[in-house]
Amino acid sequence: MEKLEKNTGLVLEGGGMRGVFTCGVLDAFMKHGVSFPYVVAVSAGACNGMSYISQQPRRARYSNIDLLRKYGYISLKNLIAKGSIFDPNLLYERFPNDILPFDYEAFGRNPAVFEMVCTNCQTGLAEYLTEKSDRRRMMAIVKASSSLPYVAQITDVDGKPMLDGGIVDSIPVEHSIATGHPFNVVVMTRNRGFRSKETDRKVPRFIYGDYPRLRVALSRRVEIYNRQLELVERMEEWGEVVVIRPQKPMEVDRICRDPEKLERLYEEGYHEGEQFCERYKA
Repeated sequence: MEKLEKNTGLVLEGGGMRGVFTCGVLDAFMKHGVSFPYVVAVSAGACNGMSYISQQPRRARYSNIDLLRKYGYISLKNLIAKGSIFDPNLLYERFPNDILPFDYEAFGRNPAVFEMVCTNCQTGLAEYLTEKSDRRRMMAIVKASSSLPYVAQITDVDGKPMLDGGIVDSIPVEHSIATGHPFNVVVMTRNRGFRSKETDRKVPRFIYGDYPRLRVALSRRVEIYNRQLELVERMEEWGEVVVIRPQKPMEVDRICRDPEKLERLYEEGYHEGEQFCERYKA
């Protein structure tokens, strides 16, 4: 068996509903008692990371698959009526406080540092935020980190307008290194070799008109993401990171609503997490 350094960081990529892969990985970690002193997470990774830090196995899986089937919380109707394609009230109010209780006390007791990445709409830069005690601020941060541009409302955090952290830092491995964690485990939601074939375009002024620096960040999003993918693969080859990623061709997109596809991706994540635990359990 191989060993990890004591100060190994855990980096969780986002990806919308592709994040059910991460749910599986984290459930395997919890089963085997695998923990990290530092976790940095983006968007869906932040949502799933919350249940990992609170040590609630299968909670994220239940939220992403079973409750999606029951409540259908992804819809154009939500976008028109509530300003977000994901029902924000259901996800960040009713789920954690009523339907699928979140263990705030256990979350607060966990000694691990847990940072969530948001994009500051005014500066166009990433902010790495943490909160263990203030429940309202905690939910505002995870909501902001998961607020996809164009299909979700801007969220106020500490008086600042925030959106999805994946706009500027989808895979925050460099930030983890900067915080004193030279070796990292990176949970990805894309296959090795994937590169986005989308084309970066200048965002017109009538979109996010009050936030010119956000528009600049959005206009470079694909370029930045592909660079990060290349960096992670180089670091993997150099032995500076261990990457856990889907092995099968991806059939789930950001707003997938097919429970069967989501279940298959979750099971793949769980399998890959188990393989990692067997390799590094010591």
